Formats: sequence, C-alpha cells, structure tokens
Amino acid sequence: MNKNKPIAFISGVTGQDGAHLANLLLDKGYRVYGGYRRGINKTWRLDYLGITKQIKLIEFQLNEPQNIIAILQEIKPNEFYHLAAESFIADSYRYPNMILEVNTLATCNILEAIRVTSPDTRMFFASSSEIFGHSSGGELLDELSTCYPTNPYAISKLSGDYFIKMYREKYGLFACSGILFNHEGPLRS
Repeated sequence: MNKNKPIAFISGVTGQDGAHLANLLLDKGYRVYGGYRRGINKTWRLDYLGITKQIKLIEFQLNEPQNIIAILQEIKPNEFYHLAAESFIADSYRYPNMILEVNTLATCNILEAIRVTSPDTRMFFASSSEIFGHSSGGELLDELSTCYPTNPYAISKLSGDYFIKMYREKYGLFACSGILFNHEGPLRS
C-alpha cells in the first residue's frame, strides 16, 4: 500500500452514503478506513460495489472518546467523514436520549478528538434536511433557510451542525456540514 496516498476515515462506511463515498475516494487514490459498530459488520453494500477488501474496517464506537482518539492517533487521517447516525425518525421519539447520544454527543466526541490529536484533519458532518422541519413543499432551501426541527432526530442533527460551527470558529478546525436530503438507490436498505 502506498504510504503517500491521502487517508480518509468514514464513520458509517457500511451505510449507503458511506459505501458510495468509499468507492469514490478509492477511485481518487485514497487509503480508506471505515468505522463500523461493535457487533454490526454488514458489508453487503461494500460487497455490492466490489470494494470490501480495499477498505480497512475498524470497530468504531461513537460514544467512547478514547476509542476515537486511539483511531485518530493510529491512522492520522487527512479527512474524516462523519456519516454514522441513528436516522429513523420514529425511533427518535421512542429513544430521544439515545438519538442525542449517537448523533450529537458523538459529533462532539469526534470534533474534540480531532482538536486534541489531529487538528489538521478535515472533517465533514452529514446533517439532514430534517433540520428545516416541514416546509410548504415548493420553497427552495439552503444553508441560510430558517431551521425549525420538529423531531428529536432533527434536533440532534441541528445540534451537530452547531458543534461543527463552534469548533470551526473557536478552534480553527476545518469542519463543515453537508445538508443531505432524502436520496434513494440500490444501496438503500
């Protein structure tokens, strides 16, 4: 493996977006590491794309800051793509604490780990169009549109956006959010 290749870490690499991103980065010559949850290693999307063996899969615990720090110290990624999340809106009403822990606190854990161990790592956070709440249907939305989250999942994502903004402004990290809207494809479960 070429040691001069840029290194990317993708939390949620086994999900729809993580698999597509891993494929793109591999095509661009990156070394790709991907995080998966303890006990859950569903690689069918990576298998479908034929890239499973090209990715170094690492057990990754969003709620364990020391695990995140150890991974950053070991692989020293140039880029960190935070795509892992609990995203079922119905579950967010049933388990709001878990949603906040997995989606918001985990984002803070990652940012803090980057700040203390790898401040040159660039971070991308996958936000959600749910942060806007219910729109009238025909209006165009962008990052300057009014946010009005209407469920715990949306609140967790908006909180993550604000942590991204704070770490960018206070600590000078390269950290950004992408507001993802619903998207379908053959890798969606």
